[in-house]
Amino acid sequence: MGLKQYLRTTVKVAEMADERRRRLAAPLPPPACPAGWEIGPPAFVGVGTQKGGTTWWSRAVFSHPDILAPVRKELRYFQHHWAEEFTPARATEYHRYFPRPDDGKLTGEWTPNYLYDPWTAQRLHRAAPDARILVILRDPVARLQSGLRDAAYHYYGDPHPRLVSEAIEFGRYAEQLDRLAANFPRSQILVLQLERCIEDPEAELARTYEFIGADPAFVPADLRDPVNERKGPPITVPSDLVDVARDMYREDVDRLRAGWPELDLGLWPGVTQSP
Repeated sequence: MGLKQYLRTTVKVAEMADERRRRLAAPLPPPACPAGWEIGPPAFVGVGTQKGGTTWWSRAVFSHPDILAPVRKELRYFQHHWAEEFTPARATEYHRYFPRPDDGKLTGEWTPNYLYDPWTAQRLHRAAPDARILVILRDPVARLQSGLRDAAYHYYGDPHPRLVSEAIEFGRYAEQLDRLAANFPRSQILVLQLERCIEDPEAELARTYEFIGADPAFVPADLRDPVNERKGPPITVPSDLVDVARDMYREDVDRLRAGWPELDLGLWPGVTQSP
């Protein structure tokens, strides 16, 4: 490849990355509220975690006949408006994304970054204090590998070091869960593990449905169909970087063991077993 072609390719890649950032930054307008329907806070909100199986699990949740599909999977409302005062008008605007008929159907959304962003839990509680909160977690080391592959795919090459640091921090769950519990009662928070969901999806989905108030007997026909999110080629992560992340995660796991005993940490060999 000649120098001119290389430079043109480099510029094109940068433009594509910038376009993706702009697209993610643009909020969708609220949907129209049909005649006879009403708006209000969502019945449930999925808040995490990135690369934790949320595409698969949210697809299953929103396939329930008693649950209305959201305007899109990742609404990102609290990310789009992070730099603005969260006034009552902002909360009302959030409610406009959840029109529903007067027949008992449930509304909700799932944005994986909500768990990670430090400002969202407080604002979400102000907008939807009675919402049931769904979290699905994954072995942090496996999540890190998947997160870096995803970053490389979306940003057309090796991730920027800032994205690598962020990918590591996403897997430090204890502080994120504690922040969530500081704003919502534990009785309104359901923490799932991807590994359990893969092992027995019917039982874990029934538990999810029951928690948010839907009929737990429903089973989606495609529940066991995989959602392939392995975009782009595998990325090689230096072993010493993985060791640094693993040490950080082990400290985090100690906090999870004490504060979130419902988690089966034996399902996360990337952290609990020696490399």
